Amino acid sequence: MTKFVFKLQSILNIKLKLENQAKIAYGQANAKLKREEAVLQSLIMQRSMYEKRAVELVSGTISIRDIRENKRSIDIMKSRIRAQMMVVHAAEKQVEAARQKLNEIMIERKTFEKLRERAFEEFKQEVAYEENQAVNELVSYTYHGDA
Repeated sequence: MTKFVFKLQSILNIKLKLENQAKIAYGQANAKLKREEAVLQSLIMQRSMYEKRAVELVSGTISIRDIRENKRSIDIMKSRIRAQMMVVHAAEKQVEAARQKLNEIMIERKTFEKLRERAFEEFKQEVAYEENQAVNELVSYTYHGDA
């Protein structure tokens, strides 16, 4: 019996490897986004602590130097938070780009898998036709050989 050989199997194998690489890249981009979001949350918590400290400084004995230092710390935290928000936004864009690339690669892989399935169905039909022809020839030979 003949063996099914998909002519585009090497391309399908490459598509599968590309898909695995894209999945890894997507996972890495997602992990980076989570790390950057955690850094942002940490900065927000630090700013909140400085703001709480500002309230304490104003309510107790007033020390202008301490209040100014705390105000400067709050301003620094605000600018760090803005910068980190930009980093998070960039990481979100990277995740989206990786997701789109993964999606495109998956579509390409599925296309080649469908081509493979169709080729296999055609192969099965050809084999069935050849077997049917062989049976017909055998029956015809047997019938004419007996007569």
